[in-house]
Amino acid sequence: MSVRPGDPAPVFEKRSDDGRTISLSALRGHWVVLFFYPRASSAGCSIEAQRFESALPEFERLGATVIGVSTDTEARQASFRDTCSLSYPLLPDSDREVCRAYGVMGGLSGLLNMAARETVLIDPEGVVAARWRSANPAAHASAALKHLRERPAVAGQPVPGT
Repeated sequence: MSVRPGDPAPVFEKRSDDGRTISLSALRGHWVVLFFYPRASSAGCSIEAQRFESALPEFERLGATVIGVSTDTEARQASFRDTCSLSYPLLPDSDREVCRAYGVMGGLSGLLNMAARETVLIDPEGVVAARWRSANPAAHASAALKHLRERPAVAGQPVPGT
């Protein structure tokens, strides 16, 4: 089942590639950008990951946490982090628990058992604020930023666009 804007975001707790426990519940009160990608280190994923890395200071200024998710293993995600010099967490979802919960399984038109290229923006209350399907790896980090800037301010959070 796919999540849509207005739906409660499925809660998860996973170990990231660098050993940290990432819990959506612990991120309550912050915007969360989950970007799903089919394979670590593929050309499109590298472009996408680096665009999110370049925009990370702006996401953080707007009170958002960026998290990359794919069905790759922890070792493959860690290698991807090193190759692309990424500083945000990457979630190895080899059991496909998070990908299924968000309805993003079926990369490459549903033919493969991997995540599709999608991004989900979760508001500080844990509600899906936006979702981008078949996102353009070169452009959707900026699209997510634009959407985040246009969101109303939440008490205790930075005012978008300031």
